[in-house]
Amino acid sequence: MQNLIQEQAWPPAPVYETVRHPMRRRSLSVAAVDYLTPHTIRITLTGPDLTDFTSASADDHVKVFLPGADGVEVRRDYTPRRYSQEEATLVLDFVNHQAGPAVTWARAARVGAPLDIGGPKGSRVIAGTVAQWLLVGDETALPAIARRVEELPAPVTVTTVVAVPGPEDEQNFATAASHDAHWVHRPMAQADQAQALVAALGEVSIAPGTFVWVGAEAHVARAVRQYLLKERCVPARWMKVAGYWIMGQENAAVRDMADF
Repeated sequence: MQNLIQEQAWPPAPVYETVRHPMRRRSLSVAAVDYLTPHTIRITLTGPDLTDFTSASADDHVKVFLPGADGVEVRRDYTPRRYSQEEATLVLDFVNHQAGPAVTWARAARVGAPLDIGGPKGSRVIAGTVAQWLLVGDETALPAIARRVEELPAPVTVTTVVAVPGPEDEQNFATAASHDAHWVHRPMAQADQAQALVAALGEVSIAPGTFVWVGAEAHVARAVRQYLLKERCVPARWMKVAGYWIMGQENAAVRDMADF
């Protein structure tokens, strides 16, 4: 009964709208390679094909086309971290972790190297304004979290709770919003364990009307969702929770944790 009363204190949930984009493959080249942190390789891409590129939501995904170990092309999803139409550049951040086709390519990337991308095929955007945000995730979700924080205007307030391997992997975000950052340090080998992230959330205030976005390893994302639903009484309609990856499975994800 108490949970129902607390949930009823929340205002009507924001409405998502889907924006469709024309799909085509774009041939780009590497303009810059930077090791942003020990576990983040930032690749800046450029090319005339970016002229009509569109990404309307901070958690959009593009398909990156990469050579596989057997020579067969593979596809991976990456968040457009930053796009500049004026400079014709698109920034993608790659997590520098265990070997795979994406990080193998990123480690070897040099200026001038070619890379094809496709999408995003669509964006899920919230109609209207959300005044308070809580963004939760790990290093794989940092591009979406950072982009959201940087794009939020004043006087919006945003709290981030992000798990990374260590203090050297923390990032700074420039934003007009009021931003409160919380960092959780844990080794990559424990990226499928939610205890530290849930404990950090216990120290965070979640007022009615706060939109909660979660992106992390699927088991962690599910545990965080259950904690928010049961312990913090956040209504499901005020959350968007995704499993960006699954420990031990290649190229696996869960877009909607309600189904996991």
